[in-house]
Amino acid sequence: MKNYEKDGGNPMETMDKILVIDDSPVQTEFLSSILRSDYDITACHTAEAGLRAAKEGSFSLILLDVVMPEMDGFTLLKELKGTELTRFIPVILLTSLADIQYEERGLLLGAVDYVTKPFSPVIIKARVNTHIQLYHYQMQFRRQAMVDELTGVANRRRYEEECLVRWREAVRFELPFSICMFDIDKFKLYNDTFGHPAGDKVIAAVAKTAAGFFHRSTDLFARYGGEEFVALFLGSDGRTAFEFLQTVREAVENLHIQHNSPVGPWVTISVGGVTVVPTTRDRPEDFLKRADAMLYDAKRLGRNMVVWCDENVRQLRERE
Repeated sequence: MKNYEKDGGNPMETMDKILVIDDSPVQTEFLSSILRSDYDITACHTAEAGLRAAKEGSFSLILLDVVMPEMDGFTLLKELKGTELTRFIPVILLTSLADIQYEERGLLLGAVDYVTKPFSPVIIKARVNTHIQLYHYQMQFRRQAMVDELTGVANRRRYEEECLVRWREAVRFELPFSICMFDIDKFKLYNDTFGHPAGDKVIAAVAKTAAGFFHRSTDLFARYGGEEFVALFLGSDGRTAFEFLQTVREAVENLHIQHNSPVGPWVTISVGGVTVVPTTRDRPEDFLKRADAMLYDAKRLGRNMVVWCDENVRQLRERE
């Protein structure tokens, strides 16, 4: 089954990825021969290898054997459904255990289907196709639920889910992780002066402008609430991140949306952020609090500026 993704504005045809976890090389080769013309197949012969692959890949479906040594399929299924990175991937259990109690157990643990061996190639292809289509429908609805209605950018719920995924990537690959918070300066005054409909337009304009800078697959920009936004990105050191957010701040000011506040004649934003190379001992919420503290400093020092805490816990400011 093929789907389409956007790459630089051009549609790019890709194959859905399926992970087969089965201790039998004969069985995995049989499944691969049935499905490889329509899907990108990855095969693992142990539960541990399958769990690692599931966390690292972007799979649309997992075909999981129930009877395996060391860790059986039921135990692995429970682990997959209890892990943030893998809990939404549909799992079809494959087994020679035809007893109804095993099927009930698998479905209660979160499997979407239960197929007994030996199975017909026609049947397995039909069930795979059905569950991959259902997965895409589910993901489409989830994406819609993760979008802020006013601005069209990610909402706080999506930020909270994806932040953990990005954080784990940074820990695993020992990458710098940057997170920032910013809000619109003197926004209550703007609403009081120009009215709430005009205020909504300002929020949307600021979101659109800022979001245009966060376009890499490792970036996330979201509306956190009200006139406040949050962004995170991987791979940049503190100085680079600090200078990057200055560019975002300047772009918002250069929209020249009239304000006439004590900060200046235009709508502006204040930004606070932090860069860290996280370890397994760290927690992302602690660094969000630090970014919020940097935002407080930016507002205290005059607004319309970026204040950043780099990976060496040094504070960087646009103005002293």
